[in-house]
Amino acid sequence: MTKQATSVDVIDTQFLETLLGYNARRVSLKAIAVFLEGMQPLGLKPVKFSVLSLIAHNPGITSRQLCSVLDIQPPNLVGIIKSLQKRGWIERREHQSDGRAHSLHLTPSGEAMLTQAESTVAALEDTVAARLTATEKATLIRLLKKVHAPQA
Repeated sequence: MTKQATSVDVIDTQFLETLLGYNARRVSLKAIAVFLEGMQPLGLKPVKFSVLSLIAHNPGITSRQLCSVLDIQPPNLVGIIKSLQKRGWIERREHQSDGRAHSLHLTPSGEAMLTQAESTVAALEDTVAARLTATEKATLIRLLKKVHAPQA
């Protein structure tokens, strides 16, 4: 006896919707799609934007520190750094206290571009969170950080 294929008119996602990972992933997919569309004119993807923002707000940061904060592997960061250097947005300088390391800094054109990019990203985030009040958005961010931040 073979089972007959049936059609589902209404998809039950009730269990999935109780899962943090499922909901976080759905939000992530939406946020990334909006980010990619809005940042297309600048040619920035989320990781490159994050690297640039961290360099801007932490002048002199090292590649090792970037890898640690962003939880990415050093070989993956090498290509990103080279790409950002090629575009003239960052420069490597000798590290003041570690002769084996380089400190990373934005160039003037990198600073100008990132000012525009951060403004664009803030507006895009508002689009993604449009159904939330400012308080709800702040609460959501606080709770998400509580889940993903390293324990002290």
